Amino acid sequence: MSGADLKILGGGVCGLYAAHRGLDLGARVTLFEKEASFGGLASGHQFDGNWFDLGVHMLHAFDREIFETCRDAMGPERIEVPLKSHIRWGGKLYHYPLRGRDILAGIPPLTLARCLTGLFLAEIESRYPSRRPGPDAESALIELYGAPLYEFFFEDFTHRYWGIHPSDLSAEFVRRKMPRLSAIDVFKNLLEKLRLAKPRNATEGALRFETLHYSHTGSEALPRSLAKSIAQRGADLRPDSCIEKVSHDGERIRSITVAGKEWDSSSSQIISTLPLPLLIQSLEPAPPPEVTAAASRLRYKPMTVYALLVRKERCMEALYTYYRDRIFHRVGEPKNAGLRVTPEGHTTLIVETTCEVGDDKWNGTALPHILADLESEQLCAPEDVVSHHLIHARHAYPIFSLGFEKSLQKVMDYLAQFPNLISTGRQGAFTYPNMHSAMRMGAEAIDKLLK
Repeated sequence: MSGADLKILGGGVCGLYAAHRGLDLGARVTLFEKEASFGGLASGHQFDGNWFDLGVHMLHAFDREIFETCRDAMGPERIEVPLKSHIRWGGKLYHYPLRGRDILAGIPPLTLARCLTGLFLAEIESRYPSRRPGPDAESALIELYGAPLYEFFFEDFTHRYWGIHPSDLSAEFVRRKMPRLSAIDVFKNLLEKLRLAKPRNATEGALRFETLHYSHTGSEALPRSLAKSIAQRGADLRPDSCIEKVSHDGERIRSITVAGKEWDSSSSQIISTLPLPLLIQSLEPAPPPEVTAAASRLRYKPMTVYALLVRKERCMEALYTYYRDRIFHRVGEPKNAGLRVTPEGHTTLIVETTCEVGDDKWNGTALPHILADLESEQLCAPEDVVSHHLIHARHAYPIFSLGFEKSLQKVMDYLAQFPNLISTGRQGAFTYPNMHSAMRMGAEAIDKLLK
């Protein structure tokens, strides 16, 4: 549809790549982003002259089209980094994802025997159609790994991370979010060859790809470079532009109000990457009460990053490390991936915590606990921390609570009545793509609207 008018709501990587694809197809592109800079969850924040990422976001090369687009946009800013990630487990550091020898070393022998026996029995039971798992994540994890391994490895960490017990999470969470344990796969592959196991459907993590692509200024370089590239090609990029109202006539989206200005959109094609509840709230006339209620049940887990400048040359060997029993769940040291840090002899830590809006972690009053746990892990002492800043993500992770599928379907069915609107991306589709898959979702949405 050459010459189509395309409006994109949200300037994260999904929205940016959708704009790129729209330009390829000859569309006139206008992109609105509520923040002053682009990138969404992949954005960077500058404090004390240093860049801090909102979590770990690095480019992979397994989607060649996306990689080559980003590579060309970033130019010489792109640097290659070998993957090195750890998990702190059983008082020791292991590779992440866990490998076979890590499982053997990290689990006491009797517990290991129980776990492997439970895994074997779970695989045998899964072959009987009458033994179907329940609808919750607890049942799905037990069906996938057996009760002993679930109780030993998954239950407590999942509960602490999400603030929700696995019995109250949907089984879909396991299929879309929970990475497979590569160590366990070795054992399960053997069972499959013996025809004693069925194929698994837990997600494949990007961590099996060993080369990462980063920059000396962190993750901010990728969305900044993409935004610059599409602006040079004629896209109208509008940061600091919060979506206030999306008006419709029951058949099409007719206008979008941004910062008090109404944009005629009756002949536009529209991509929304806004969190689904916010999109539903912005619609005028308002959707039916049952749709509004369904959208309100779609919850997101907030995240707060404690961005620390530390008076040490280095705090850890890995790019990032997962922790199972600390107030934080992941700590990254981007300097180990090539990030430039000033002054000399200093480094930065990205300390990620899931939280709720307004709690101690969100407000920053959990800092003493954060520092105490960092010291216990021998990463840094409180007196090493020169400064700290908070970075918030209110809609970081969709929560697949038990029964969320019906609410999501109700919302999506309602939005489907508007042929000139597609809601996509992590927040807009209420799903768990990695950065590259989110960009692919943006491209596919454009193809559907314009082709």
